[in-house]
Parts: sequence; structure tokens; C-alpha cells
Amino acid sequence: MKHVLNTKPFSCFVTGTDTEIGKTLVASALVQMQAHRGWRVAASKPVAAGAEWRGDRWFNEDVEALSACVSVKLPQALTTPYLFRTPAAPHIAASLEDRLIDRQHLIDCHQQVRAQAQAVVVEGVGGFCVPLNDKYNTADFAQDLGLPMVLVVGMRLGCISQALLTAEAIAARGLSLLGWVANTVDPHMLYPQENIDSIAQRINAPLLGCIPRLDVADAASAIPFLR
Repeated sequence: MKHVLNTKPFSCFVTGTDTEIGKTLVASALVQMQAHRGWRVAASKPVAAGAEWRGDRWFNEDVEALSACVSVKLPQALTTPYLFRTPAAPHIAASLEDRLIDRQHLIDCHQQVRAQAQAVVVEGVGGFCVPLNDKYNTADFAQDLGLPMVLVVGMRLGCISQALLTAEAIAARGLSLLGWVANTVDPHMLYPQENIDSIAQRINAPLLGCIPRLDVADAASAIPFLR
């Protein structure tokens, strides 16, 4: 790429048009890209829902994928302060475990992570505006951090409206949209390029890459498609 992704270490908040549309794939690629350039880069997924017990700890695939790509290893208590067992909306998963997601704790953990790295890639949970508790959501959290946003658009029917609405919501929060990534969710989607072109014409931010359906969906496989 000829813009920020190829120059200096950068921090960002990776959000998406929905859940299960490739946020972790893109976030991991952005982390590994910077780590390979020699930068001290950390990653966090402050809230994650859906875990299984393996050995002596709770395991979440997204958290592990991010952790595998960093050059700064930090305790999971800082990078994922809220890990829930049930794969449900965070406020529901928290309620099932009789826990409360605390705004200040999220911010404090992020600040500790940020202090130990040149760059931090933060991955959100679900879409851009997901409840974390009764009065706080992921859009509020992104606004608290104030990081440039990277929007992952899941390429499938309906993605144009989802992308434009999310971009509008990001702008309404006064946040900067660093760019967006088109990630193929439905490999049989009709007119994918026309959809990408339609979004690109309407979002005032660069297209950072188009990721096809990958046989192995990991950071190393995705990086070549971030141009």
C-alpha cells in the first residue's frame, strides 16, 4: 500500500458490519504486517464471547489468533479483560456469568497495553454498536479510545447498506475512518466487484484491500490482499 499501512507503526480499532465477517482475520493481518517490519505491536480484543476449557484455561479462537501475531506479548488479563464462555451478545454473556463489563476497566487495560508498544490493534466485538452493559456499547468504547477505525465489510447480499450505515455511525461519533477492507463471506455472491465499487464511491476512506475466500483463513494468507 502507498498510504499509512506501509509507512510507520499505526494503531487502530477494527470494527465490522456484523459478527463473523472477518474482523479477526483483518486485525491479525494488520498486527503481523507491522510486527514483520520490526515494530513493537500489541493486539487486544477487550471483550470476547465464546470460549471452551482447554488444559488449564479458557480458549477463544479470535483471542489466540491475535496473540499469535504480536511482537509484544502481554497478559490476557490486559488484552482480553472480559472473556465469556457463551457465544452470545456481550451483555447477555456477561449476565449469564453474573459479571458486569466496566467501562473504566476497559479503558485502563487499553492504556496499559498502549504504554508497552509502538502500536496497538484493537478488535471490537460483533458490529460497531453492540451493547456491553445497559448504558455502554462498543461504539462508546471506540469513542473513548479515539483510535482511527478500520471497517471490515463482509461481502454478501446486503453489504452496501451495512457498510454505509456503519461508516455513517463512525463519522457521527467523530471518529476517523482509516480505511475499509472487503472480505468475502459468501463466495457465491453475485456481482461482488460491482458491490465493492458502489461502496468505494460512497465511503470517504480508502479501500485497504479485497480478501477472497481463503482456504486457510489466517494473517499470513490475508496480508498479500492488503494492498
